[in-house]
Amino acid sequence: MIFTELITDLQNELKKELAQIRFLIKKNPGLGYNRIVEIGKEVGKRYNIKLIINFPKEGRIEEYEMYGKRDLSLIVDYERKRFPMDREIIKQKAVEMLGDVKTEDAYMYENKEGVRVFTDNWKIDILPHSVHIWTEFDENVTAFCNWLMENAYEMKKK
Repeated sequence: MIFTELITDLQNELKKELAQIRFLIKKNPGLGYNRIVEIGKEVGKRYNIKLIINFPKEGRIEEYEMYGKRDLSLIVDYERKRFPMDREIIKQKAVEMLGDVKTEDAYMYENKEGVRVFTDNWKIDILPHSVHIWTEFDENVTAFCNWLMENAYEMKKK
């Protein structure tokens, strides 16, 4: 359940500083974004993860209630090039846990591997060293990310 713990921690930290973040974004969006990035880094350090909060579409930075609830990158270990399991297991688990999704091999070059799980509206890019979640964290996405953290990244709750 490390993913659940991580995003709950992140959401709580962002909520604590929301008034300051909103003020900074109105005054200078760059400063507000920098503060959000810093909070992500601080929370990530507690889990030995580089945590990046993304805003892939214009205007999303003003959607304050969604901070920490979508569009995150978790870099676990830059050195890892292979999963500790066959990619097919990740794909099967994605379909089992997320339902009507498509899966494909991705980033298959230079002895690297990856998996993309996607629908017409969102995607999750899963690499041996990181996971990039480009959707809201509903119950199924959260459960799948918990499974990934424990199995594909071998991260156990402390």
